[in-house]
Amino acid sequence: MADQREMKEKSPWHRPLIIFITVLIVLAIIALVTTAVVQNRTLQKYKYGIVLDAGSSHTAVYIYEWPAEKENNTGMVQQKHTCDVKGKGISSYYTSVEKAGLSLRDCMEEAKEKIPTWRHRETPVYLGATAGMRLLRKMNETLSDQVLSSVEGFLQVYPFMYQGARIISGQEEGAYGWITVNYLSDNFHRALPTIGALDLGGASTQITFVSRREVESPENSIHFRLYGNDYDVYTHSFLCYGKDQALKQALAQQLKPGDTQLHDPCFHRGYNQTKTWESVTGSPCVSAQGSPASPPHGNFTHLGTGNAALCRSAVRRLFNSSHCQWGRCSFNGVFQPPVEGTFGAFSAFYFVMNFLNLTSATLEDSKEKMVQYCSRPWAEVKLSYPSIKEKYLAEYCFSGTYILTLLENGYNFTSGKWSDINFIKKIGGSDAGWTLGYMLNLTNMIPAEAPDTPPLPHAGYVTIMALFSLLLTALLLLACKLFSRPACTQSKQII
Repeated sequence: MADQREMKEKSPWHRPLIIFITVLIVLAIIALVTTAVVQNRTLQKYKYGIVLDAGSSHTAVYIYEWPAEKENNTGMVQQKHTCDVKGKGISSYYTSVEKAGLSLRDCMEEAKEKIPTWRHRETPVYLGATAGMRLLRKMNETLSDQVLSSVEGFLQVYPFMYQGARIISGQEEGAYGWITVNYLSDNFHRALPTIGALDLGGASTQITFVSRREVESPENSIHFRLYGNDYDVYTHSFLCYGKDQALKQALAQQLKPGDTQLHDPCFHRGYNQTKTWESVTGSPCVSAQGSPASPPHGNFTHLGTGNAALCRSAVRRLFNSSHCQWGRCSFNGVFQPPVEGTFGAFSAFYFVMNFLNLTSATLEDSKEKMVQYCSRPWAEVKLSYPSIKEKYLAEYCFSGTYILTLLENGYNFTSGKWSDINFIKKIGGSDAGWTLGYMLNLTNMIPAEAPDTPPLPHAGYVTIMALFSLLLTALLLLACKLFSRPACTQSKQII
């Protein structure tokens, strides 16, 4: 008893010091773990969304993925998968509407495989039909409704959360494309200057950008409030000025009543195809302009002459700049402020210019290269590109000339502004286009106000974590030194 009393008297401070150090160690561990959990939660659950882009020439199915815990943080939604539907766009099925829905089968089956089964019931599915269906609705509203009913009935069979099929307006198409390219570029969240959007499809083209000037025409103005910032956006969609419908207009302008041959400078020398008058004049875009009288079931021979200068003259006739009731216009009397800032040009803008190797060329170089390309004989062109379908290959001379003319003479991108256009297909891993913006809008995943930020900036987080780690290490070493237990000594040797 005397020995125990003597030991207790020699070290009366051991017990409170042990308790004090133990409490400090526990508090340090709790602080370390809490800070890590609050600052950077592990994200393992994902949600999905499906958007069908029912365009004039084809339909594409896009699957998007995002971490479930961070639905409102910009940059989190990414494209997981895309599938191109075989065949033409749904508007082409107006004579056999039941096939419109069935055409989507293969891609929707892929969607079932790509998305985890347990997420199927909560995965929204949207179908947005664009200019092809807008034209069909103008031509025959009943048929367009029947086509939409066909795809609706088919999509509702799948185990996803069906959210509707609708024909979106040209203004919506332009605005959603603008949202997509700026969302993927993280311009909204970081409050950076936005980029404009240039979209070209088969039946329409859209231009959308933020202008510092007053938008005189109310129908071309859209206001957005995103992440606490206000954006006044100019947008316009030109129906019938997609590359396919523009070609029909150009052919119709050159055809005269009773013609059996058409010598076309926008097609390569040696090109020779028999086509029906109906394939040209049957389009609402042509009939609206007053199509030439044609035999009910007549044909004509389409012959290429390959002359870029004459082709450019023919294309320029598609743009009417003779009247403008506003301060300034693009073409056909449509108000447009001067283009400003940088632009992303996607869809057919990219595909055509990429094929022609003009994505980085100046306007002058592009015109010169088009002269060289259009002058090549058709037989030579076919040998150079054996893997490309002849229909698409034959139209590149026209499409390239049309794009240059549309951008320069339509939208007023002069030589000095040409370098502001970036021809893009993807941003990150996601396609540039209207579909992502459409889904973000319908699911409210872009908040009007700025989202919450982490409790600490990254640098502060790293500093605090480092200090806590050093403090914890120091306390553990101090404990081992004070009490000199064998276990501590062994641990130090192992370390």
